[in-house]
Amino acid sequence: MLHFAQVQKEAIKDQTKLRLLARQESEHTWALIEEAEVIPIPAAQTDEWSNGLLVLVELSPTRQVLSIKDATDWVLDLVKNYLTSEITLDFIQQEKERVEEGLQTLTLEKLDLSRRLLEVEARREEIQELEAKLQQQMKDLDGK
Repeated sequence: MLHFAQVQKEAIKDQTKLRLLARQESEHTWALIEEAEVIPIPAAQTDEWSNGLLVLVELSPTRQVLSIKDATDWVLDLVKNYLTSEITLDFIQQEKERVEEGLQTLTLEKLDLSRRLLEVEARREEIQELEAKLQQQMKDLDGK
């Protein structure tokens, strides 16, 4: 699973770790990691990464580091695609509210249609009962 992380070097212990900041949930969806988890970097790779560097880390299901790469290009891509246009957090919030209102409207319309369908079904049954009574009355009149 892909994670966004920050390199943390501890000079005293001569250790390098990764502080996991977010994890990828789908192609365009990431979730922040509320309580930052720290994963040690394999000893062979400790000298490659400077303190504070932001990286993308591929972790195995057992939380072993499979690969690490500099996140600079990825972050710049995010800035280019999402932050240099007219899309702001306010715009996204407004769009979210607009979508939620639309969903509420659709839900109300669905409930109204369901109610109308039940009413039509009840009327159909009433008509069938009246039709059956009328046929019975016609038989009774023909029989006399």
